[in-house]
Amino acid sequence: MESTSPVVKIISKCTVTPSTPSTLVHLKLSVSDLPMLSCHYIQKGLLFPDPPIPIERFLSLLKSSLSLTLSHFPALAGNLSTDPTSGVISIFCSDSGAHFIHANADSLSLSDILSDARPLFALDGAVSHDGHRLPISAFQVTVLSDGLFVAASVNHAVTDGTSFWNFFNSWSEITRAVSAGGAADVVLSRPPDHRRNYFGDSPAVLRLPGGRLTVTFDASAPVAERIFHFSREAVQELKSIANDPHDDERSISAEIMGKSGNDTWQKQKKVISSFQSLSALLWRGVTRARRLSRERETTFRMAVNCRARVEPKVSPNYFGNAIQSIPTVASVGSLLDKKGHRWAAEQLRRSVAAHDNERVVRGVRDFEKDPKCFPLGNPDGTGVTMGSSPWFPMYDNDFGWGRPLAVRSGRANKFDGKISAFPGRDVIGSVDLEVCLSPETMARLEMDQEFMQFVSQGC
Repeated sequence: MESTSPVVKIISKCTVTPSTPSTLVHLKLSVSDLPMLSCHYIQKGLLFPDPPIPIERFLSLLKSSLSLTLSHFPALAGNLSTDPTSGVISIFCSDSGAHFIHANADSLSLSDILSDARPLFALDGAVSHDGHRLPISAFQVTVLSDGLFVAASVNHAVTDGTSFWNFFNSWSEITRAVSAGGAADVVLSRPPDHRRNYFGDSPAVLRLPGGRLTVTFDASAPVAERIFHFSREAVQELKSIANDPHDDERSISAEIMGKSGNDTWQKQKKVISSFQSLSALLWRGVTRARRLSRERETTFRMAVNCRARVEPKVSPNYFGNAIQSIPTVASVGSLLDKKGHRWAAEQLRRSVAAHDNERVVRGVRDFEKDPKCFPLGNPDGTGVTMGSSPWFPMYDNDFGWGRPLAVRSGRANKFDGKISAFPGRDVIGSVDLEVCLSPETMARLEMDQEFMQFVSQGC
């Protein structure tokens, strides 16, 4: 399951094993890991200008640092294993290693990859259950005409976004240390917590039919993809509109704009967040573009990190999935009426605020009653699913010569209505939304002035 693009040539392949044998053996998949077995591997990559050292030396450096990093993250160097008697699925920390691929695509430039990075990921099309026979992680470094792309494909039943980016940050952190000659003394700023204390004692067993699992949506359906950039000012303006009951206009006073940047005000429990405000804009714009009847219902799903929502809390560095999907349901008519933006944002705020320990436990108990894979997709054509987060430290990955130029993703888990949120690169508070829609819906959204007036020009 490697890139089949004719412009991408595989130069070499190898397996990188941990520098130190793992002291862990089996890590039982949690009630948050198990539903992800039918999802594609996570595919995220970073775009860099040319490194200041020869590419062969850089690749050797990356492999050495990856070996050291895997010793801190042994789950990524193992395989999935199912106990034939109990049916319990675990991560077997076998030290079998991660795939490392060197590829060349010298006919492609940095600007080409900004438009389409999909051919530059290993294990393309792999589903997380395939971790029984495939490596849990694979990394591909593709040399371009004027830069390079460092891509990671990681089993989604083993990591969520928080764990994924903690690994990537640790890899770049260790790479800098190796380059400086201090790898032996490196202490990770965020060492992973491998205790399986996110409902690790759950008796749930996911009984799977024989054969290979497949994703729960049509991965061959045509999807148009575009990244929309929202400046910090646009995001704060949306937040101000959503939180001010006396102002329906786009023009926001300097006083309100000042309040929206105040940390204390922002953290008040009843304040609609900037991301909820931006999500409301998108939900309404996509729903208008779909031309749905007012009587139909539409659902906005948002993945939330449960690490701090459960009691007792689990470590912010907990390694694994500790997420749940929060649905917010509304009729199309309610969503699109005159008060729609503020109203939609408020519905999203209420859903997120209400997802406390009791709701998390309820979700776990529901899964235990009927264990099944998460039904990712949009079967009725009315849904929006938000993944990733603008708070993930994607641009904190300096391998030795500066921050990445951009973050891009592969083909994994993309369908009509799938959105991924990335932080903007240059300004804290700016957001990039990777939007996947049917081609006709995307065309209408791009003509929607109510939505596009907040999008930065040139995006």
